[in-house]
This record gives sequence, C-alpha cells and structure tokens, in this order.
Amino acid sequence: MPHIQLNWLAIFLSMVAAFVFGFFWYGPLFGKPWAKIMGLKMDCKPEGKVMARAFGLQIVGLFLTTFVLAHTCQIWRPSVWGVGQDDSNAIYGFFGGFFTWVGFYVPIQFGKISWENRPWKLFLINSTYDFLNLQLISQILVHIR
Repeated sequence: MPHIQLNWLAIFLSMVAAFVFGFFWYGPLFGKPWAKIMGLKMDCKPEGKVMARAFGLQIVGLFLTTFVLAHTCQIWRPSVWGVGQDDSNAIYGFFGGFFTWVGFYVPIQFGKISWENRPWKLFLINSTYDFLNLQLISQILVHIR
C-alpha cells in the first residue's frame, strides 16, 4: 500500500500558479487567436454573474486537477511504496504531468477536432496549454513536498 502525504500549501500554490498561467495564456499570449477560432469578440465583456460562475468552476477544476496530480506525482516514487530511493523530483513531476496529459487531455482535444469540427490551430493552442499547465502544477507539487 502506498504512503501518500498531501501538502496542502503546494496544492494551493499550484492552483494559484495555474490560474495565473491560464490568464496569460488565454489573455495576452493566445487570447485573440483563441477567441477568433471560438467565434468570440474580445471587446464583449460577460456579465458579472457569468464571470463569477466561470471563475468558480475554474477554481473547482483546478482543485480537482492539482489534488489528483498530487497523488499521481507521488505514486511514481519508489519511497512511497517503501521499495527504494527516489530520483530527481523533476522526473516525477514530468512523468505525472506528461502521462496525465497524453492519456486524458489529448484524447479529449482529439474529440473536439473530430466531433466538433474544430481547427487544428485550436488543438495546438489548447493542448499546448494543457501540457504546460500540467507541467507547472506537477513541478510545484513535487518540489514543495
């Protein structure tokens, strides 16, 4: 049986970092091309209720992601299983984020391309964001144990 210990400070900091990263990714960096593909107007601001709901759901989603990644990144460590010494923290963060991305996020993005007829440019924007965001979260989680 693995012995997993959660660091709630690391989970919170990962959530904050991911939230800020998302703001920059879908704001100044790729906000305009993303909005154009999605058919949204950048000058149109949603109502306060809509924004509050979006932020609330984003925070819940970030919590679920970081909570699961906190487990996923640790499960790779031999010490969690009591069978050896750990390697570099960066390795466990990379694999935790990478396998979560390639196994769960990429297939969802493929579905959007195939079933929703979304362009490959949207796939690149979203899947690159997902990969980098998962890496950011995972690296914070493994380095602040």
